[in-house]
Amino acid sequence: MEELHRLTKITAWFLREIEEIVVLEGRLRSFPVDRLPEELLEKAKRAGFADDQISVFCSGTEAEVVARRAELGLQPTYKRVDTCAGEFQAETPYLYGTWEYGDTSEAPPTDRPKAIVLGSGPNRIGQGVEFDCCCVQAVEAIRASGVEAILINCNPETVSTDFDTSDRLYFEPLTYEHVKAVVDREAAGGKLLGVFAQFGGQTPLKLASPLDAAGVKLLGTPLNAILDAEDRERFGQALKRLDIPAPQWGMATSFEQAREVAQRLSYPVMVRPSFVLGGRAMAVVFDDAGLEKYMREAVAVSNDQPILLDRFLDGAQELDIDVVCDGEEVAIAGLLAHIEEAGIHSGDSYAVIPALGVPEDILETVKGYARKLALDLGVRGLMNLQFAVKDGIAYCLEANPRASRTVPFVSKATGVDWAGVAARIGLGQSLKQQGIADGVPRAVSVKGVVFPFAKFPGVDPVLGPEMKSTGEVMGIGETFGEAYAKALLAAGIPLPLSGTVFLTVNDADKARLPELAQKLVALGFGLCATEGTARTLEAVGLKVRRIFKVNEGRPNAVDLLKNGEVQWVINTPLGRDAFFDESAIRREALRLKIPCLTNLSAALAACEAVETLRGEMKVRAIQTLG
Repeated sequence: MEELHRLTKITAWFLREIEEIVVLEGRLRSFPVDRLPEELLEKAKRAGFADDQISVFCSGTEAEVVARRAELGLQPTYKRVDTCAGEFQAETPYLYGTWEYGDTSEAPPTDRPKAIVLGSGPNRIGQGVEFDCCCVQAVEAIRASGVEAILINCNPETVSTDFDTSDRLYFEPLTYEHVKAVVDREAAGGKLLGVFAQFGGQTPLKLASPLDAAGVKLLGTPLNAILDAEDRERFGQALKRLDIPAPQWGMATSFEQAREVAQRLSYPVMVRPSFVLGGRAMAVVFDDAGLEKYMREAVAVSNDQPILLDRFLDGAQELDIDVVCDGEEVAIAGLLAHIEEAGIHSGDSYAVIPALGVPEDILETVKGYARKLALDLGVRGLMNLQFAVKDGIAYCLEANPRASRTVPFVSKATGVDWAGVAARIGLGQSLKQQGIADGVPRAVSVKGVVFPFAKFPGVDPVLGPEMKSTGEVMGIGETFGEAYAKALLAAGIPLPLSGTVFLTVNDADKARLPELAQKLVALGFGLCATEGTARTLEAVGLKVRRIFKVNEGRPNAVDLLKNGEVQWVINTPLGRDAFFDESAIRREALRLKIPCLTNLSAALAACEAVETLRGEMKVRAIQTLG
């Protein structure tokens, strides 16, 4: 333990607590389930070990552990969180679970009609505060409908776990064992309408299947619809049935299979586990070597699930659409256009509503596809769909039969509480009864993204299909430039208003490079670039200073950054080698707090933001929007 403290600087008290758990696990491994000592089982449950964990340690099954607990009379019991420090009896509806013999629970369930909302769990990359916002909106709508709102969540640093947000809050982990125990307790009190699994992101959605199998009623979207959207084979059949285009794809369980699929699709390909990981374990691979490396590492996170390979639509425009369906009608909550091209995770992309720059016929086509899919799948509540537009064709990439991380943003942009609308649908109210039609943007709104790169020295800030962001901001304005400028400022990316821009772009971006460079020159910026990029600029008559790549000589780009000669970096890597060769430039820009954009579309948009920043920006509260 002393060595751990020296290496980690974690306070010894915490290390001792962890040591106790590790020692306890070792003791559990010494017994089969049927000979597990009563004292040890009680201690393990109080320490937080789940039945399925204990079954693994004791070489048994979860059912055997449950049976052993029942035999001993050890069962979950719920106590109030004492907010009064024992001074007098706390009446808070804030409950936590522990283990005792017999039911000694406090705060017995009421006999009112009630609905349970599963929260989002710990805030982390891919599972953030956006889902907590949806849970709060759903809970408020349930309470306003005269139904008791019960929330299960285990993160104390959120609004949903404030003691007065819901009628009753269970501070419990979002696992099947803990959720089912709460469901059983509340159902015993009578009038439990069911459980909402669609507001907390992917974590609660994964519980829909075991809860349904246990006879728990799911409020909102039924399990079949969830599986039709989540299972790639079933979703592919739905797209084919409805004649909706999708990128070619295939599945593999070994590198040899994956290589065959990739060669059939042609590199680059998007690869990810066939089950959803909330923005993790996804990558674009460019060759066999990259695919082999991914397949080797993916085994650690995929739990032997197949790997999904999609043809990567390079250079496509990505669209996000959120819809609400009641089984009869579909309302389009919002349609967002990503500012970056396809290939960057939707959670890491800046996006604008209304979807500026996208042809009207494409927007209408995407809305039509979304309506057809929601009705065909049988969605009851929220669904998010992602499309990539290439060569005038809108390809459906995926469907998420739940609230997406864009729902709070869309709610603010349109002035409609969409998570609340979905909750009321789950309670039996139709869109028509609620008076809900398609959402209408109240201004130009840009969803900005906050990254944690500054807190991780040496990390490469290049973006890709694996989510890296830890937060969102929102910019509103009368024009795109104004809204984008505000979003960048709020996200901590202050664009320079003068100086020199360093440019180095991949070959695929060089066709659009002159447009960007001419905008920068018109704004008064000087240009410097590496040789290949400089040749492209000189060919259209632009004056540019040539500098060396990092491995070619000096002065190179990193030297200029250190010397304060560059105020803005625009670097678009493509391919495995470029991602590694140019990372030194991006890391140095990050260290020096110099803006670095790794996508040409974002750089073009930033030029509009610079124009706005040079003028006057109007500041207004979102509550004042019409």
